Amino acid sequence: MGNMNMGGSDPVPVSGDTTFKNALKIPETITSPSNMIAQAVQDTVMDGKNAKYIGYRSGLLGPTFRLQKGANFNIKFSNQLAEHTNIHWHGLVIPAEMDGHPDQMVMPNENFNYQFTVNQQAGTNWYHPHPHGLTGKQVTQGLAGFFIVESSEEKALNLPNGSYEVPLVIQDKRFNTDATIKYSPTMMEIMSGYMGDNILVNGTASPYLNVSTRFYRFRVLNGSSARIYNLALSNGANFYVIGADSGMLEKPESVNSLLLASGERVDILVDFTNIALNTEVYLENKTFTGMGTAQGTQAFKVMKFIVNKQETDTFKVPSSLISLAKLSNATKNRSFALTMDMANMSGGMHKINGKIYSATRIDETVAVGSTETWEFDNSTGDEPHPMHIHGVQFQVVSRTGGRNTILPQEKAWKDTVLVAPTEKVKVIVKFEQKGKFVFHCHNLEHEDDGMMLNFEVK
Repeated sequence: MGNMNMGGSDPVPVSGDTTFKNALKIPETITSPSNMIAQAVQDTVMDGKNAKYIGYRSGLLGPTFRLQKGANFNIKFSNQLAEHTNIHWHGLVIPAEMDGHPDQMVMPNENFNYQFTVNQQAGTNWYHPHPHGLTGKQVTQGLAGFFIVESSEEKALNLPNGSYEVPLVIQDKRFNTDATIKYSPTMMEIMSGYMGDNILVNGTASPYLNVSTRFYRFRVLNGSSARIYNLALSNGANFYVIGADSGMLEKPESVNSLLLASGERVDILVDFTNIALNTEVYLENKTFTGMGTAQGTQAFKVMKFIVNKQETDTFKVPSSLISLAKLSNATKNRSFALTMDMANMSGGMHKINGKIYSATRIDETVAVGSTETWEFDNSTGDEPHPMHIHGVQFQVVSRTGGRNTILPQEKAWKDTVLVAPTEKVKVIVKFEQKGKFVFHCHNLEHEDDGMMLNFEVK
């Protein structure tokens, strides 16, 4: 591909409001689901303008579902959009017919009951639409939310909770002059991913959060369609990674920055204990390299924390968290080459093993109950690909080339892994749900362009 943006810098620089004067919105939390509607909604996001978006409730993002391990989930979903949609429960290991496969469309003015048992460890999952060719548009325009699983093992750790446990959905967006969200990727943006010039957190532009002198737990989701973030604190302080996509680490890992790609989540502890009152600390994006030429060259602030209240905090970071049952004894290894084909610029530039998505084709067949290793091979590529597998959770076995290491935010149950240019990443997976699923790049423009394959577990 080369340097398609010709300048070696972010094709869409972040240039939105940086006054950080808007109080961070916290999505509604629902513990006993009932119904949800995909519909046109109104919300105030930019410059106080009341504009139309699409949403699951009343605002730009859907509610946070908070369920206990072992709970039954049952929600009536109604599609009041003018186009088909569905819901994919990203990170949940549930029956194929409930997973939100691109085949499983809910047509306009139709309903569908999503019903399943939450049978997995505590983790930070999320949900979003998955209609092939429309996923990027619908997610960008407002359809997404957290799905948090709790367990008794996790609660025994006595981590910060209540108002000290804060979900953060980070998204970049472009706005039209009437404050509606613009989504119209060009051919070049389908190639590299659609970037926005405004950074929103929980649907809030230029957000701030008042915090006390104590530890906080932040569950962070990169809900952008393509942008990768290198997250750090403006005061240079270390923070603790305690969880990855769908589960907790065995022990906290102290870092001062971490890379988060589209679809990935991270669970972190931030210590404001010894910070002077009225100090402002920013969550920021630092520059990074090794992810191609389409992004990484711009530093910008994501949100502001204002330390405005003195509190005594007795919390101590635990030395260990939740033990991880290591997967082993894989009976099969599959390799997936991630490539670009410039001859298919009318659709299908991004390929897996030389193929673009076909709804009618099963690309891989897997035996139920088996454990396999899957290797995503981006060794000849020059674009990053966060690879996501439906219907499973996996563990990262190795990364060769590029960064050549397993990162702290990859040392727990994962469902999405960032494969940088020149890298091969191997994961180990156990397949426990029968049926047809997909795996794909979670750069949503790449996915909608066909960088997705079907696999069937039988």
